[in-house]
Amino acid sequence: MPTLEWIGKSKVVNHHLDVPYCVLERKYSYDEKGQHEEDNGSENMIIHGDNLLALKSLLPQYEGRIKCIYIDPPYNTGNKKDKKWVYSDNVDDPVISKWIGEVVGSESEDMARHDKWLCMMYPRLKLLQRLLSRDGFIAISIDNTELFNLKCICDEIFGSSNFVTEISCINNPKGRSDDKYVATAHEHILIYKKEELHFGQFEPEEKVTKRYREVDENGDKYRIIDLRKTGDEDLRTDREDMFYPFFYNESTGELCIGNNEDPTPEGFIRILPMKSAAVEGRWRWGKDEKSMQEGFCNLIARYMPTKKQWSVFEKDYLKNKQGVKPVSAWNYKDVNSERGTEQFVALGFDKTDFPNPKPIGTIQRILKMLDDPDAIILDSFAGSGTTAHAALAMTHPQKFILVEMMDYADSITAERVKRAISGIGDRKKVPEINSGNFSYYELGEPVFRDGRLNENLEEREIRKYVYFTETKQPLPPQKGAEPYYMGMYMDAAYYFYHEKDRITTLNRDFLHTVKTKAESYVIYADLCTLSQRELEKWHITFKKISRDIRRL
Repeated sequence: MPTLEWIGKSKVVNHHLDVPYCVLERKYSYDEKGQHEEDNGSENMIIHGDNLLALKSLLPQYEGRIKCIYIDPPYNTGNKKDKKWVYSDNVDDPVISKWIGEVVGSESEDMARHDKWLCMMYPRLKLLQRLLSRDGFIAISIDNTELFNLKCICDEIFGSSNFVTEISCINNPKGRSDDKYVATAHEHILIYKKEELHFGQFEPEEKVTKRYREVDENGDKYRIIDLRKTGDEDLRTDREDMFYPFFYNESTGELCIGNNEDPTPEGFIRILPMKSAAVEGRWRWGKDEKSMQEGFCNLIARYMPTKKQWSVFEKDYLKNKQGVKPVSAWNYKDVNSERGTEQFVALGFDKTDFPNPKPIGTIQRILKMLDDPDAIILDSFAGSGTTAHAALAMTHPQKFILVEMMDYADSITAERVKRAISGIGDRKKVPEINSGNFSYYELGEPVFRDGRLNENLEEREIRKYVYFTETKQPLPPQKGAEPYYMGMYMDAAYYFYHEKDRITTLNRDFLHTVKTKAESYVIYADLCTLSQRELEKWHITFKKISRDIRRL
């Protein structure tokens, strides 16, 4: 498979492994009752901080659990007209520039914008891939500037065989007047799956439903479709078994199937799939196919005055079209970028507070592809918070995690979600939300400082990290009277014998405190005085703090 090379790639390909793991510190929670300090137990999260660090910090609880990731990363236009919002459309933000300089080193001085953009995106996509569930997908909005570079690195990270589609999203039907040659009217949405994928389906659009003009005796709408095959391979010679006669009695309305050698019964009309008076076509269904067996009751015969011949038609019912596949071109009013600004302003913001917020409709069309009402949605370039707004406004509200690195994470990103939950603003322009909640987090301290455990952290945060590195499972709630017991996984019991103010030792005295029965034990401590024979006898694996704690 071809790969893309750029300045600094060698420094960032595995950089996600070197990113320090930091804890997440909840600052407040919000729900219909307003903002409060106590934890409301919400699974919805808004995180302020560098999304590279935040994604790493989500691993212990969410690796392999995120069903849908949507990101709208910087488009790298190079537009520097508004310094306040540089991160929204290029990669010259001081935070990113500083990070690139530290990670890539002296090579960064020779970087073009494309090199910087790729260096910024690559490690973030690597962590996003780890967070994605086996049956999950990632959708990435992007414009022409980095589309093909993004496609190359996504092929490399997610696998080219996991590319699902590229959706052309017509977000500016008039086109951008400042484009040099062609007025661009759309952006792209690249979609990749992790391993397997089961897409949900859309409700049919008005342009589809309006075709169903006829109504049967039960009040059900339908349209008629010619049973004769049209398009490619539509001749008798293409499928001889699909050329046969129908017999129709115009007086009684009786319709039946015959064989080519059968004479036409008295009082009946012989109907063949003729393309014209001289050219033999074929039907779409074979006589003995399941489609014919199930759909025969919906077949009718009609005379076509223009062609001066009879044909057989299928009644295609609207009620059977309640779910349709998403299409690769979205030319809908609700994805127009102007809608995004209208919805943002309708919540009481000024349109200068955030340029070009995504329309709720764009995100909801992506979320409708999900077939799991309990799915978790992640947006690590959260911007104005449209993803959370869209998730809460779904018929079955989705759980969400947002990450925003800029200082407006609270004043705009979280504030938008608060207003949506509280019903503030013009309800005619934004969808109703029945209920909602979230907790707001800041990135806290790293688990390790200078190679040793950070003793400033709460003990549970350290244990959560250690347990995940061992089991890839979230730390279960502490139960019972064993203060150092973490949990059981695959018939092994895990203990973290750690005290901030003293050296701990795995010895016989400690073993007497172990109450959980297991086939084997993994015990962390500062020291161990048990012999190798004793460790083997009791099936114990000793691990030294901090030396033997693995890095994520």
